[in-house]
Amino acid sequence: MIRIAICDDQPEELHRLVALTDQALSRRGLDAEVSGFQHPEALLTAIETTRFDLFLLDIVMPMISGLELGQEIRRLDREAQIIYTTAEPQFALRAYAVQPLGYLVKPIDAAPLFELLALAVAKAECAAEQTFAVKIADGLQVLKTSQIASCEYSKHAAVFGLKGGEKLVSRSFRENFSDYCAPLLRDRRFVQCHAAFIVNMRHVERFTKDDFMLCNGTRVPIAEKRYPAVRDAYLDYLASRP
Repeated sequence: MIRIAICDDQPEELHRLVALTDQALSRRGLDAEVSGFQHPEALLTAIETTRFDLFLLDIVMPMISGLELGQEIRRLDREAQIIYTTAEPQFALRAYAVQPLGYLVKPIDAAPLFELLALAVAKAECAAEQTFAVKIADGLQVLKTSQIASCEYSKHAAVFGLKGGEKLVSRSFRENFSDYCAPLLRDRRFVQCHAAFIVNMRHVERFTKDDFMLCNGTRVPIAEKRYPAVRDAYLDYLASRP
């Protein structure tokens, strides 16, 4: 789930930004939660217990400015995206001290807001780190999905090819390979290109009708009957990258 925090001391503007953000997320069919804060102190309290992926911050606010708020957010979270909103464009250069994703001048039009939100969500989705637990001979190893370049079914076990070229072999399992890898396949960056192979498209260097060549030098075959679906999945993946 993508979590978005919006902070603006003007109630009408806050309500409008929340409504526009909800509209943008609904159009993309995203699982997201949007929280509005009229006071910077309330947002600072919230981030003590909740991690937000994106912040929309008004710059000119009483007591704590959006610039100061952004600096505190950056101190706690280097990865979250920040978009500044303000009616005072002279603050733009100072705002970039916290490396915001963008800057919107009020009154804010829907189109530029939607464009920035789409970019922010794409970055947040890429940053969201998922894991996959692998039962191995002497215990359990948890892999970041970004580490997994490919997975091969061999002798009732899964052989994970990692991005650095290392291999990790699971214990044998009874379920079929697709069911075993179902958590990976729910991530659109993974595709099953063969009955016995799954590939992480983030690590593809070259794509042909017969195989994927990965950045670590591994060749992963593509089954002939799966090629049309694999081709479409790979083109969709390329089109969706930020």
